[in-house]
Amino acid sequence: MVQFLPTNDETLFSLLDRAITNTRIRFILPDGTREIGRSADASGEPDFILRVTDTNFSRRILTSGNLGLAESWMEEGWQLERGTLDALLTVFALSAMDERLLSDPRVLVKVAAMRVQHAFSSAHDNVQLHYDVGNDVYELFLDETMGYTCGYQTAEGESLQKLQENKYDRICQKVRLQPGHTVLDIGCGWGGLIIHAAKHYGAKATGITICKNQAEWAMRRARALGLEDRVKVEFGDFREAKGVYDRIVSVGMFEHLYQHEHRTYFKHVNKLLKDDGMGLVHFMGCVKGHNNPDPFVQKYIFPGSTHPHPSSAIRQLEKNDLALLDVENIGRHYLPTARHWWANWNANKHRIDSSKYDARFVRMYDYLLALYVAGCDALVGGLFQILFTKDFRKNLPVYRV
Repeated sequence: MVQFLPTNDETLFSLLDRAITNTRIRFILPDGTREIGRSADASGEPDFILRVTDTNFSRRILTSGNLGLAESWMEEGWQLERGTLDALLTVFALSAMDERLLSDPRVLVKVAAMRVQHAFSSAHDNVQLHYDVGNDVYELFLDETMGYTCGYQTAEGESLQKLQENKYDRICQKVRLQPGHTVLDIGCGWGGLIIHAAKHYGAKATGITICKNQAEWAMRRARALGLEDRVKVEFGDFREAKGVYDRIVSVGMFEHLYQHEHRTYFKHVNKLLKDDGMGLVHFMGCVKGHNNPDPFVQKYIFPGSTHPHPSSAIRQLEKNDLALLDVENIGRHYLPTARHWWANWNANKHRIDSSKYDARFVRMYDYLLALYVAGCDALVGGLFQILFTKDFRKNLPVYRV
C-alpha cells in the first residue's frame, strides 16, 4: 500500500495548530486560506492575519525555523494585515516551535530529511550579508547614551534613557566606585557607562572596543561633556587592554566570546585588576541545560554569539582566584528596554538613508527589534550580573545593591 507524506503546508499548519492554543492566526496563501489556533472569541476576526506570497513559505520554516521565517519576511514574502510583528513573534516564541518540531515522531523523519537537503543545497549560496551599519542606524532607536544592552527599571513608565542610566548607576554602586578610582570597561560600546562613571562618580574611566566608529563617537560625546580628561576610549581587542585598574566592568561583551576564550578572558581580567580590585561582568546567558542561539541573529546580526551558562563564568573566576560576591539575573528588565527600542525604530525608521540601506535591511531590523521584544516577553534567556573581587576579606559588601 502506497503511503503519501503530507505536504509542507499540511505539516507546518498541523504543527502550529497543536502548538498555539490561545491565539488564532489566519494565513492567506497563494492557493487558499489556512486558520490555526484558538482564542476566546472564536466567532470574531483572528488575532493575526498573514498574507503570504512566498511559495516556499512552509518549507523554509520547516527547514530553517525562525531563520526561514525571518528571511521570508526580509524578502517581502509575507505581510501582516492584522496584528503586530512583535506580538506575533512572541506567540511563536512561547509555542517553542523548534522543540515541538523535533519531538513529534510523525514529522521528525520528514523534517530531518528536508533539513539535510537544505544544508547541502545552500552550502555555496548561503552567504552571510555583511552590512556596514553606521551610528546613524542605532541613533534611530537607542537613547542619547547609545546604550545597547538591557536597562534597569525602577518604576513603571521610565524613559529609555532613564532605564540605561539606572543600569549604569547600579553597576557603579555594585563595584563600590569612588572618586579617583580607575575603571576599565571591556567592550565599552559607545561609552555610556564610562562617561556616567566619570561624570557622576569622579572616576578616571577607560573603555576598549573593537568598533572604531563606537570609539570615535564615545570620545566626541566625552569632549562635548567636558570629560576628556577623565574618559579615554581605546580601539582594540580585550587582549590588548593594558594597565592596572581599581575596577573592571564588562557589559554585553562576554556572550560574544567562544567558550574556549573564557579562560583567556578572565586570566587577562585578573592581570589588569588591582589586588584589592572589584569587577562585574554583565551578559545574556542560559537559564536551563541548553539554549541554542537564534539562527537569524547568528547569521545576520551577531555571528559567533553564544548564551553562556553563568557557571562557565564562575568556574573561570575560581580558576583565577577571583572571589564571587554576587550573581543577579535581571532578565525581566530587558522587556521594557526592548519595547522602547521597538517603538523608537517604528517612529524613526522613515528617516533612514535609503542610499545606504535598502528595503531588505530595514525589514531585517524590523524583525530583529521585534524579536528582541518577543524573546524578552517569552523569557527565553537570562541577563546575568556577576560581581567578583580579588580580596574577598576586604571588599565583602555588607548589603546587596
